[in-house]
Amino acid sequence: MRIIIFIIALLMPFMLNSQDVKKHINSGNKLYKDKKYSEAEVEYRKAQEVDPKETRAGYNTANSLYKQNKFDEATDKYINSITTSTDKSVQSNAYYNLGNTYLQKKEYEKSIEAYKNSLKLAPKDDQAKYNLEYARRMMVQQQQQQQQQQQQNQQNKNDKNKDQNKDQKKQDSKDNKDDKNKKDDQNKDQNDKDKQDKNKDQQKQQQPKDDKKISKDEAERILNALKNEEKKVQKDLKKKVKVNANQQPEKNW
Repeated sequence: MRIIIFIIALLMPFMLNSQDVKKHINSGNKLYKDKKYSEAEVEYRKAQEVDPKETRAGYNTANSLYKQNKFDEATDKYINSITTSTDKSVQSNAYYNLGNTYLQKKEYEKSIEAYKNSLKLAPKDDQAKYNLEYARRMMVQQQQQQQQQQQQNQQNKNDKNKDQNKDQKKQDSKDNKDDKNKKDDQNKDQNDKDKQDKNKDQQKQQQPKDDKKISKDEAERILNALKNEEKKVQKDLKKKVKVNANQQPEKNW
């Protein structure tokens, strides 16, 4: 009896843990069915806290995250379920849902790879086959859209460069025209200046020079001097005439 009681005592914690895990999983499943995904996630996580190796709880946690559109977290949980579980059914379903998760994130190449791995474990899964083909078509469509977008971007870049070159040519033409007009104006101004300078020179030549002008006093002084000179000349003339009158005619031989 003691031996039996001792064995039961050793197994009791594991039995209680198992019951707790089952309880939380069942509660989570009920909430998941009622579309209460956030509350279901909480129950599944509680089950994992009791038994971290419980792959069913981890897989169901990933599903509840997927339903909440928490695709990045769901991805990590599905990968963890695949690597920790030895159950091919769990692995196949995890790969399948992982493919759906990548599909939602538009990571089509990863989605295709996940569906292929799911089909390796469950070759008769028609839904996985359908999703695989759908992912392939979406990938081709994505590649075409990316190519078209690249072409459009290149076309926009070419158009922009073309417009810039056109604007530059217009600007250059305008600058050249402005330079020509400016040069013409400068030449015109220079010609006008030269013409004005020439007219001024001609006018100067026609006008009497200032240095030929004399003051009134100077004029009177000169006039008086002339008068005195004239008187002197007259006096000398009279003197000469008088001398000649008194002289004897020379003797003729």
